[in-house]
Amino acid sequence: MSSHTATIRWQNTGPDFLKRQYSREHVWCFDGGAVVAASPSPHIVPAPWSNAAGVDPEEAFVASVASCHMLWFLHIALDAGFEPESYEDAAEGVMTTNEQGRLWISRVVLRPRIVWKGENMPSEAEVARLHHLAHEECFIANSIKTEVVVES
Repeated sequence: MSSHTATIRWQNTGPDFLKRQYSREHVWCFDGGAVVAASPSPHIVPAPWSNAAGVDPEEAFVASVASCHMLWFLHIALDAGFEPESYEDAAEGVMTTNEQGRLWISRVVLRPRIVWKGENMPSEAEVARLHHLAHEECFIANSIKTEVVVES
């Protein structure tokens, strides 16, 4: 078993919290020392109470799914004898309303673009199999009810 932590820090900078006039900007601090500027999405909380330059929780969720998938994909590709040169994914989360009328990210679409190197190049079927296995192993995908789709 392992434990994973993040410290979230927010400070009331006003001008009037009780009138909902306050910045929602905050920081995420991770155990390795990384500090990330965070904010709600301007689609949810408009400026000046949000900051589009900060990472919002929805973006972080999508990035977490995409990152976990990529890490497993690279591991499985290595085990299969394939060598990626680069991997880029323009992942997208789709927010919809659930049965209770609450917003949720119902779907994450991964759009990985992989450049291969070396003489052993995988077929399209082999790449699809690698993605399938990566999805099965991904800790994040195994932890959510959101549909995860790989488009290649």
